Amino acid sequence: MALTAGTRIGPYEVRSPLGQGGMGVVFRAHDTQLQRDVALKLLPNDFASDPDRLSRFQREAQVLASLNHPNIAQIYGLEGAGESRCIVMELVDGETLAERLIRGALHVDEALRFALDIAEALEAAHEKGIVHRDLKPANIKITPDGRIKVLDFGLAKVRESESARAAASNSPTMMSSPGMIMGTAAYMSPEQAKGRTVDKRSDIFSFGCVLYEMLTGREAFGGEDVADIVSRVLQREPDWSALPPDVSPQIGAVLRRCFEKDVKKRRRDMGDVRIDIEQALKEPAPSGIAQAPARSSRMAWILLVVAGLLIVILSIPTTLHLRERVVEDPEMRVEINTPATPQPLHFALSPDGMRLVFVAAGDGLQRLWLRPLDSVAAQPLMGTEGAEYPFWSADSRSIGFFASAKLKRFDIGGGPPQVLADAPSGRGGAWNSEGTILFAPTNASPLSRVLALGGQPVQVTKLDLPRLGSHRLPQFLPDGRHFMFFAQGNPETQGIYLGSLDGGETKRLTAADTAGAYTEPGVLIFNRQGALVARHLDVAAGLLMGNAVTLANPVSNDLNFNLAGFSVSTAGRVAYRAGALERRQLFWVDRSGKKLGTAGEPDSNTLVVSELSPDGRWLAVARSVQNNTDVWLMDILRGGVRRFTTDAAVDQLPVWSPDGTRIVFYSNRKGIQNLYLKPSSGAGGEESLLESPHPKLPMSWSLDGRFVLYQDAGPTTGWDLWALPMTGDRKPIVVVNGPFEERSGQFSPDGRWVAYQSNEPGQFEIYVQPFPGPGGRWQVSTAGGTDPRWRADGKELFFIAPDLKLMAASVQVSGSVFESGSSTALFQTRIVTGENASLKAQYTVSRDGRFLINMVLSFG
Repeated sequence: MALTAGTRIGPYEVRSPLGQGGMGVVFRAHDTQLQRDVALKLLPNDFASDPDRLSRFQREAQVLASLNHPNIAQIYGLEGAGESRCIVMELVDGETLAERLIRGALHVDEALRFALDIAEALEAAHEKGIVHRDLKPANIKITPDGRIKVLDFGLAKVRESESARAAASNSPTMMSSPGMIMGTAAYMSPEQAKGRTVDKRSDIFSFGCVLYEMLTGREAFGGEDVADIVSRVLQREPDWSALPPDVSPQIGAVLRRCFEKDVKKRRRDMGDVRIDIEQALKEPAPSGIAQAPARSSRMAWILLVVAGLLIVILSIPTTLHLRERVVEDPEMRVEINTPATPQPLHFALSPDGMRLVFVAAGDGLQRLWLRPLDSVAAQPLMGTEGAEYPFWSADSRSIGFFASAKLKRFDIGGGPPQVLADAPSGRGGAWNSEGTILFAPTNASPLSRVLALGGQPVQVTKLDLPRLGSHRLPQFLPDGRHFMFFAQGNPETQGIYLGSLDGGETKRLTAADTAGAYTEPGVLIFNRQGALVARHLDVAAGLLMGNAVTLANPVSNDLNFNLAGFSVSTAGRVAYRAGALERRQLFWVDRSGKKLGTAGEPDSNTLVVSELSPDGRWLAVARSVQNNTDVWLMDILRGGVRRFTTDAAVDQLPVWSPDGTRIVFYSNRKGIQNLYLKPSSGAGGEESLLESPHPKLPMSWSLDGRFVLYQDAGPTTGWDLWALPMTGDRKPIVVVNGPFEERSGQFSPDGRWVAYQSNEPGQFEIYVQPFPGPGGRWQVSTAGGTDPRWRADGKELFFIAPDLKLMAASVQVSGSVFESGSSTALFQTRIVTGENASLKAQYTVSRDGRFLINMVLSFG
């Protein structure tokens, strides 16, 4: 009987095939009585039609069904329909270990954690007299939550005892007659390969094969065919030089005891192997292995500081400085040169303090760069284009980052980046020694955790709306269970919080504007009014103790993204960028890039541009004065600036009404970035325009005054574009919301089109679509682009290329069809970049075709 979707076997309804197993084809099915999904393994016809074989298997299945262990996939029973017989088993989601190993070796900590799970499963089965006989990566599943499930326990025993062993075929599976499986050659014990009686010690040999492959990414006894493999199993040792250098000698000894070819010399019990591994993990490394530097118990624990200046001109390298202090030695400073970077605050020290990873665009594309601190050169990491918010694995061998609306990992040892989870607008991550990654998938979400191997994310924290709008920028504490994170909200609730993977309430450690970091021995480092300070942290009590010690001043930060320019290693090293004294100024330039004049004076208050008033007289900007970000109005004709908003919260991104009488802006005074409206004259109060549980950023106001275009940070899709009607019930309408980031929307002058940027192709590109729709979508840029702006007559679209050139594309519209010409580079800019600059374009276009560009001047 063929099994197809809809076939019923007893109470089980077949849904879909899952794959081919050693005992037959496996299907997903639904248990209509217990309302659960199960796996059905269809037995081969020669097996199912033989009453003696079936009877023996049924007796064996009764024993197997008695196994009840969290690391063993359970057998529920047998079912039949006509001549077909199926084993009903627990359905285990996730990838097999064999599928995972296609991507290469596991990290040592992951491999040993999985090994312990496998060992416990074998130990439980052996205690009931059940021997697996076919342990291999294909029979081991990794569940989405990171647990191991061993499949097909004992099923090989029934087939093995049926007749004498036959000669090996060219398949890696050994058979006694057609379909009679003895085992898989590459994972067989020598006695099994010889056709002798096997016991639990054979599983121990197979376990060694699996552990070796997890650590090295290669089979212990690989060969061209079965005969070659069996010969290696019987006569050769594995290639011990293939073990990673950080595998301890104790683990090497465990493997050697598993690989003893003489069964009498091999470990006799799986419980002993498990104890061997646990003991190896507890014992300190021998004296030949490098140890972390000793730390002082006083606050002078800082050993190394990497200090950096923000970019002066993006076409020249950024200068970083290295400061090292040992208790007995005087302070020392060394310069480190890095390529230009559009995201100067996106960098991370490795936990061992030996490498620095940072975002840069030295070759025109934004990607990760890696700089060993004992080297003079940094290298780009290919395949990490568009990367943001890098963070390290606990063993300093891999880097997590966000790009193309995904959480990804990059293994320094080799191989392309791997996608781990969706992250439409990721806001930082952390990676503990157990292989768990904690991350913020969007800029308006709680924290989630996912395996470093990938899988289904699980929410860890819970938002307290509207008091706290998002959780972001986590960092694990040494126990790998507790963590710190930043909670964005109003001044009364915002700050650095303490949480746990085990759940429970989170606790605020301190009020803050940016995230903090932890280092031993028990020290919290955070940004306070532009200075980098440290205080002792009592993790158990969740309290900060003692007075703050200043480590560096000034340190750059971005209050809009709650990101401070520093990173901490577990080795007691701190990297930071000094940039609080950066000066910016607005320059008028023509289409060739020639400077025509300036607007306003040089500004050291993190000047961020928004847009010109309709009459061209005023420029609405944001400035951070005395650590408070407000909207300011700059008088273009007479000079000078005046404060427009005065709230203690962050007020940002002003957008003018078409008649110039009103300004819409966002404020987080209620925890979430909501939209507010205020007369541009300053007379009159502020009106709450739009409140919702998601952060919102105003982008553009249609020329007819009917709609305000804004970004909305959805909890699952990241930044999307919506339009708010300014009349009637003011019910927002969707403009574009997909699984990627859609940002920086701009209405065309006639209000019929919306230009925006999306990272759907892997990097940000410029798109145009009709408003309010329906209609198609047209891609304008082809090699990357951000920050679109329209020419006043709508016949040209400008944007910024990845190398910071100002680009122009001609526009033609015929009815509902939009057409753009090829993009042309106008000139190289020195435009302000970075997190808070990325909220909106740092240039604007006047009605006469001039460009007003926000540029970095120098550092004072």
